[in-house]
Amino acid sequence: MTILELQNFLTLAELLHFGKASQICHLSPSALTRSIQRIEEAVGKPLFIRDNRTVSLTAAGEKFHIYATQAIRDWENVREDILDDNEVAGSLSIYASVTAVYSLLPELLESYRNTYPDVHLELRTGSAEQSVQQVLSGDIDLSIAALPDSQLTELEFLPLIKTDLVFVGPRNSPSTLDLAQTPLVIPRNGLARRRLDQWLRQNNIQPNINTEVSGNEGILAMVRLGCGVGIVPELVLERSPFRDDVQKIKKAPQLAPYVVGLCTTPKNLQRASIRALWELAQRKKTTE
Repeated sequence: MTILELQNFLTLAELLHFGKASQICHLSPSALTRSIQRIEEAVGKPLFIRDNRTVSLTAAGEKFHIYATQAIRDWENVREDILDDNEVAGSLSIYASVTAVYSLLPELLESYRNTYPDVHLELRTGSAEQSVQQVLSGDIDLSIAALPDSQLTELEFLPLIKTDLVFVGPRNSPSTLDLAQTPLVIPRNGLARRRLDQWLRQNNIQPNINTEVSGNEGILAMVRLGCGVGIVPELVLERSPFRDDVQKIKKAPQLAPYVVGLCTTPKNLQRASIRALWELAQRKKTTE
């Protein structure tokens, strides 16, 4: 099996949709199917469960996903090792929330693309809460993430911006927030949820949780619908299409702000393509 076939497999494993994956892979659905079948023939077991509506990984597919991810990374490492010292090529995968894509990445990626045109960039968007885990699991080379409360030794973190955590409500919300009475729209998990839970415990407050949402953009959408008061980074609020439909509540608990930046592993930083972006971000930060 080829590196390209492994990449096709990983794309399908992420999207779990032959039509969408074939577009990303620049193949027809039938060609992608044949590519997956060749891998399955080599492995000797089916890697996907297919029916008319859904696609999912088999147990063998889950194990093969680990192999394929590592094999592609090993290939990229070898490819970069044999390049001349001044060459930067290969690939670079980045995970970020939609807000980070709009606010933090445009200038950085444009400069990187102009400086290192031989690097193949892959950008994935998703929930900010998954940013660190995407890097730790090896699924992504680098992410835009909030600095964890406890710095992990297996992570390297480059701060880029600080943003407050703010409470937001519908336009007609009262100026003072009572967390014991007000219906809340809160993150299902992640850093903001942990900080809110800690504040509630310290103040012996049993919150009125109306709904739990994955993703800051989803929280703002639910707040706009009148489902309750939410908590999001101020950067998200400023960039949201709903910013004029909700309002920041001024008299609310003060939680520690987010420090948002680039996140990767020490091992990843040994790759030229990743180190080049990291150093470019450092230079931009010092000149601002």
